[in-house]
Amino acid sequence: MALSDLKKIFFSVHLYIVISLLALMLFPLSWPVKLPGEFWVKQVLIHLVWAALFYANLLFFTPKLLYRNKAILFVLLLIASLFAVVYLNLWLDEVTGSKAALGRLFKSWGKKSADDGHSYNYWTIISALVVLGVSTIIAVSKKIKADQDALKATEQEKISSELSFLKAQINPHFFFNILHTIYALSDSNPSASKDAVYTLSHMMRYVIYETKNDLTDLDKEIKFAEDYIKLMKLRLSDDVQVIFEKQANLRNCEVAPMLFLPFIENAFKHGISAVHPSYIYIDISQAAGKLRLEIKNSLFEEQAAYLEDSNGIGIANTKRRLDLLYPGQYTLNVNRNLTTKEFTVVLTFQLNEN
Repeated sequence: MALSDLKKIFFSVHLYIVISLLALMLFPLSWPVKLPGEFWVKQVLIHLVWAALFYANLLFFTPKLLYRNKAILFVLLLIASLFAVVYLNLWLDEVTGSKAALGRLFKSWGKKSADDGHSYNYWTIISALVVLGVSTIIAVSKKIKADQDALKATEQEKISSELSFLKAQINPHFFFNILHTIYALSDSNPSASKDAVYTLSHMMRYVIYETKNDLTDLDKEIKFAEDYIKLMKLRLSDDVQVIFEKQANLRNCEVAPMLFLPFIENAFKHGISAVHPSYIYIDISQAAGKLRLEIKNSLFEEQAAYLEDSNGIGIANTKRRLDLLYPGQYTLNVNRNLTTKEFTVVLTFQLNEN
């Protein structure tokens, strides 16, 4: 049994003791008469019986029978417990002398004995039912809470596994594109390819050490994006304009690692042309506790149908990661404008401050 579970049990024990003592001391003391000592002895003993019944139902009857679909046996055991409590109550009256002492007290008042009729046993049964009812409610509530916690833990584990799987898919996809770029430079510009390998080593360090966690620092994520853009620009002609802007004095917060990359990759893959002038515009800003990534790039008719695809890995996985990491806390707007021949992506999500 976990330490937290023991603490909860101890707390419930103490709470029951406090409530019992209050019922034991305050209620009878409100009576306008001095009660005999035998009454108080019996009160202590019967409260011990209530406590035993309470915890027997809380820790055994309900978990071992009711939870295991043994409802008939559970009900029969509760009925047997009621008869046992009534018998023990009457037996304690005789053993402690409480019955006789209260009889003498009532006789001195000229009133009937407290156990005349069946009302005495009725109150015992009602008290037992209250004890059993409260303990059953507590036990069922604990079971519901435990089931909810287990379900939540299972869902969280599933989400973590899915996130790891999605990141594992993005990483090879990213390296594939980078290595393709470096390979293209190795013949045309060997010096630039060396610089590209050096930059790639920094990016690999980020991928290896920073993407293990669900969140990373915003400044590291932006530096990673800048390195990627730097590598991509090495193979571009002068007819391609690439502008990267970021808001001055960005507050360093935590974001999901490699969250920007698939959108930037998409722009470089589908937003440039070897025969037409083209452009890519990337802007990162903050406002009202939210981060905003805007990407605009040239839209070519022959490529319009393939935008956002990127072999179906990068963008699709990033959307799923956003659903898992920022549920209900992000907006992703994608717009193809065939008139202005511009493709726009705007991602806005809630920031997690350090």
